[in-house]
Amino acid sequence: MAAVVKALNAKIRSNPVANYLCSTHFWGPASNFGIPVAAVLDTQKSPELISGQMTGALTIYAFVFMRYALAVTPRNYLLFGCHFVNAGAQLTQGYRYLDWHYWGGKDKAVEKALTAPVAAAAVAK
Repeated sequence: MAAVVKALNAKIRSNPVANYLCSTHFWGPASNFGIPVAAVLDTQKSPELISGQMTGALTIYAFVFMRYALAVTPRNYLLFGCHFVNAGAQLTQGYRYLDWHYWGGKDKAVEKALTAPVAAAAVAK
């Protein structure tokens, strides 16, 4: 049985594409893509749910690992792409957080909520 497994492994490793698909160079970033997918989906949620500290930490994390992906040999462009998407999503979330809490986004939302019934009543008349 061990000889069969060894022969199968040698067959897989002889093909460059199959070798790459069976490596951590592929599966690490592929499994890590859950983070940027979640971050992109979170951009559709209310900005009052955003944690500023977590967004800052994830932004730094994304930039550090973008650098790491290019520093390893061989360069891991899939890992770079994963963290590039994550950095973009986290920067978007950071902007939304700052807009909501510090640049008047919350006040605009409250004002809009208060004036919406008045505008609806005016249209109904």
